[in-house]
Amino acid sequence: MSKRDYYEVLGVAKNASADEIKKAYRKMALKYHPDKNPGDKSAEEKFKEAAEAYEVLSDDNKKARYDQFGHAGMNGGGGFGGGFGGGMNMEDIFSQFGDIFGGHFGGGGAQRQQQRGSNLRVRIKLNLEEMVNGTQKTIKVKKMKMAPGATSKTCPTCNGSGVQVKVMNTMFGQMQTQTHCSTCQGIGRIADKIPAGANAQGLIKEDEEVTINIPAGAREGIQLNVRGKGNDAPFGGNPGDLLVVVEEEVDAAIKREGDNLHQELYISFAEAALGTQKEIPTVGGKVKIKVDAGTQSGKILRLSGKGLPSIDSYGKGDMFVHINVWTPQHLSAEQREFFEKQIKNGDMIAEPSGKEKTFFDKVRDLFN
Repeated sequence: MSKRDYYEVLGVAKNASADEIKKAYRKMALKYHPDKNPGDKSAEEKFKEAAEAYEVLSDDNKKARYDQFGHAGMNGGGGFGGGFGGGMNMEDIFSQFGDIFGGHFGGGGAQRQQQRGSNLRVRIKLNLEEMVNGTQKTIKVKKMKMAPGATSKTCPTCNGSGVQVKVMNTMFGQMQTQTHCSTCQGIGRIADKIPAGANAQGLIKEDEEVTINIPAGAREGIQLNVRGKGNDAPFGGNPGDLLVVVEEEVDAAIKREGDNLHQELYISFAEAALGTQKEIPTVGGKVKIKVDAGTQSGKILRLSGKGLPSIDSYGKGDMFVHINVWTPQHLSAEQREFFEKQIKNGDMIAEPSGKEKTFFDKVRDLFN
């Protein structure tokens, strides 16, 4: 089932302000909140859907990427961008957006915090073929993991609640306030046994192999979010994410311009005069092309659909083959005699027909 447009989910226009987006999300979240709709799976899904939309539209970078690429740029866990995706859970929503509910549903006071590990960011290089067809990469990352033997215990200050209650006497009587526990920082647990080599939170840095699914149509600069493969959280919290930034490897023969690809093909003078067939590389494998007799240097052949798949539509770019006629620089005595004879007899001279396209005509044709 295809995802609904995030603006449609929140019921706002694409030019809505940050405040309007926040208000719209709060309205949806309160309407479908699990506490208000116990046991209603449909309401829970709409609650998650609204949270996912707000997670993207409330972040300027993610919103800009969504506006440009749509859902194709925001898939989590192996897709583009960093949305909640299929791994969304209620703890993520409440830990990230809990303050937006204000005093409703227990959101007004301090609560025990769900500890979450920090994200990791790596870069991965892809060639054009991998970007077009998608691929799978296994990389090694250094991440913080719970050290074997590390244990934690209930915070003695807050008894595991994560909050401290303070009572103050005022002229109006006693006033009670709740704040995050200063000992455990609201987590409810503190380190107990810390193995050698681990930090104060019982974490140690280790290598881990991570397999990343690269979707077809990936582009330079796009960020993939591999959920749960970042640093571990101390004391049993949720791990962070692995953010993978795509870099494009420079191809020696093929150059990219948006969804279109360009390459140069050199042919001999004889091949240009008589015509020939050539095999050239494309991102989908080698293909044969026909070069007509009398082809002039600078001619551009267009191979429709041999470019990159468009990231925001179902179409593909084209491959443009730029023909260059190679002029020999060293001639044998026999070859020199042949060409001199042709020139002398007037059989091989430049005779433009007037129909040849100028450089500016060729550039204009590329964009029409």
